[in-house]
Amino acid sequence: MGQESLIVVVVFVILVAVTIAMGVRIVPQGYKHIVQRLGKYQRTLNPGLNLIIPYVDQVPYKITTKDIVLDIPSQEVITQDNVTIKANAVAYINIVAPEKAVYGVEEYEMAIRNLVQTALRSIIGEQTLDEALSSRDKIKLRLRESISDDIADWGINLKTVEIQDINPSTTMQLAMEEQAAAERQRRATVTRAEGQKQAAILEADGRLEASRRDGAAQVVLAEASGEALERVAKAIGNEDLPITYLLGEKYIAALAELSTSANAKTVVLPADLPAALKGFINRS
Repeated sequence: MGQESLIVVVVFVILVAVTIAMGVRIVPQGYKHIVQRLGKYQRTLNPGLNLIIPYVDQVPYKITTKDIVLDIPSQEVITQDNVTIKANAVAYINIVAPEKAVYGVEEYEMAIRNLVQTALRSIIGEQTLDEALSSRDKIKLRLRESISDDIADWGINLKTVEIQDINPSTTMQLAMEEQAAAERQRRATVTRAEGQKQAAILEADGRLEASRRDGAAQVVLAEASGEALERVAKAIGNEDLPITYLLGEKYIAALAELSTSANAKTVVLPADLPAALKGFINRS
C-alpha cells in the first residue's frame, strides 16, 4: 500500500467517524431538540440517545422543558378613577410542545411578556385604586384566564402568574401620605375633645354630687340643731334662750373666722355677750 492509499484510508476513517458523530444526538434531561430535515420540521428528540440522518437532518433548536421564570417589566397603568400606578409581575411557564413554541411564534418569551403587560393594563384599568391595591388574587386569576388560551396555541402552559408590586406613583404616594397624616390628626383631635368632654362631665357630676351631699348634710345639721334647741327650750321653759344660744354660737364662729383672717388686726368681744345678743334679738 502506497502513501497515497494510506492517506485515502485515513481520510475515509475520519469521514466515517465524523458522519457517525453527526448522526448521534444525546439529549440531556430537561431538554428536547427539534430536528429539521432539509429545512422542514421532522421530529422532536426526547432526552437520551437519538439517531438522525447525517448531513440531511439538523438540530437548530434546543428547548428546555423545565419551568421558565419570566420577569414582566414594571409599567404605568391608569386605574378607573384616573390614578397612575406602577405594576409588575412574574410568570411561570412550561413548554409542553417545543415544535409549537418554535414554529408558532417568534420569540415566545417576548410575546408572553407583551401579553401579560397588555392584560394587566386592561384588568387594572377596570378597577379603582383601592380595588387594585386590595385584590391581587383577583387580578392574578383574571390574568391567568386571559392569557392561558393564547399561549396554549404555542404549546406553552402558564403554570401561574404573580403580581409583584402595585404601587401608586410618587405624586400619588405623597398625596396619600398627607391624607393619612390628616386623618390621624383628625382622629387625635376627636379623641382629645372626647376626653375633655368626658372629664368635664365627670367633674360636673362630681360637683353636683358634692353639692347634694353638702345640702343633705346641712339639712341634717339644721334638723339636729332644731331638735337640740327644742329640747333645751322644753327643759328650761324659756323661749328666748335657745335663740340666744344659736345666735351666740354663730357669733362666736364668725369672730373665730375673723381672728384667723390675714387682714384681721384686733378682735373685740363684748363684755356681756348674752345681753348683746338679746339686744340684737329685740332690734330684730
